[in-house]
Amino acid sequence: MYDRKAQFVRATARGDHDFAAFGQCVILPELRRERDGLLYRCFHIRDTVWCENSEAVIDTVHRTWKVEARELVRLFRDKVAAQVRDCLKDEPYKLIKCRHIVLPADQYDSNYDGDRKTARFPFRSIYVDVENDTILEEIGVPANDYVIPRWGIWPDTQYGMSPAVVVALPDARMLQQVGLTLLEAGQKAVDPPWKAVGGEVIGGPGVNMQAGGVTWVDPDYDETTGKALEQFPIDTRGLNFGVAVQQKAEAMIAEAFYLNKINLPDIHPQMTATEVQHRVQQYIRQALPLFEPMESEYNGGLCDKTFELGMRLGAFGSPHDIPDVLRGRDVRFQFDSPLQSATERAKATTFAEAQQLLGSAMQFDPSARHEFRLNKALRDAFLGIGTPIDWLVPEEEAERIKAAERDQQARLAQVQSQLDAGAAVADVAERAGRAAQEINAAQAAREGVAA
Repeated sequence: MYDRKAQFVRATARGDHDFAAFGQCVILPELRRERDGLLYRCFHIRDTVWCENSEAVIDTVHRTWKVEARELVRLFRDKVAAQVRDCLKDEPYKLIKCRHIVLPADQYDSNYDGDRKTARFPFRSIYVDVENDTILEEIGVPANDYVIPRWGIWPDTQYGMSPAVVVALPDARMLQQVGLTLLEAGQKAVDPPWKAVGGEVIGGPGVNMQAGGVTWVDPDYDETTGKALEQFPIDTRGLNFGVAVQQKAEAMIAEAFYLNKINLPDIHPQMTATEVQHRVQQYIRQALPLFEPMESEYNGGLCDKTFELGMRLGAFGSPHDIPDVLRGRDVRFQFDSPLQSATERAKATTFAEAQQLLGSAMQFDPSARHEFRLNKALRDAFLGIGTPIDWLVPEEEAERIKAAERDQQARLAQVQSQLDAGAAVADVAERAGRAAQEINAAQAAREGVAA
């Protein structure tokens, strides 16, 4: 996907702008003409329309495509119309209006009698030269490869919308008006206009009230009744209020576009585990409306289509080499996003709380430790705090090491038990020897007395 020729970054950068501004974008991952890799292209939503089936799945796409005559001939060769080929001499860069259509095969071919789930090509891909009524390409394809993620969807329509723009658009318009007002007021405060207080105004309908404006009066006015012109009084006390309104509007726009919610919450070492847990949960609730549609439809859709293309092209080897345990299974992608990071970090906090509860329970019942899967919890906590995966020993290897360590401890315990048993026997024998010596000494003493 990140091969330079695939242009994935370019396509998704344009798609991100459309997704944020219009709530939808159109990206087509496909095989390059040379069949040496993938190509990602993002198309303007102005040129694309689509339809949903009864299962709310986009199965029909029509896209207007304006392509140069020279490129059209290069792509479709002898299939192009004679009028397009004639353009190569004098107008090679003339734009030819074409259309790309992808739709279910049973809606295009009346003779199609295969089951869409078992047919080899359940969809049709058609390229049409609209200007010259020429079909350039008509082939069967396994799937509709257009990825059209939608942020918010209105009822009874297949098109999406951007909740951020819907909320922020009134504030953006008000911000423009506030900015224009502050600009005019600031200009007049720095360079106030002049007003006529006597005499006859020459030219124009009245007094020029623009910043730095000058109003001309009759030169015969002798100012006996006062000055002919004087500076227009400007009250600047409202500028601070206007600046406050402007800042508030900017903050509302930033909040509407979730700009204040894409960063993880601030967590300090002085916080308790409960406080950290509440902050993380609050962040997840606030960021969920932003990241969930993107992960499900946008990132997930692109990865699913790329994986399907890779499977069809044999990028993962022969389909017959797929293990039986994986054959026919769905692939679920998990993405490294701020929301995912917060969710995983919550596991580390939960582990700390569970450790405290387990310690309290073991004070009453030491066997309570068997109620807790320490190995699984510890590994999830490591991943939650962002520990690199290559820092952790694989689970299978860790289990083998633990099993070998338990066996070694069991053997050491057995040897120690045998040593303890031997030491006990030696101690008994030593005591018995000392007792025999004492008995013999006592007996010898009695015999000496008797003699």
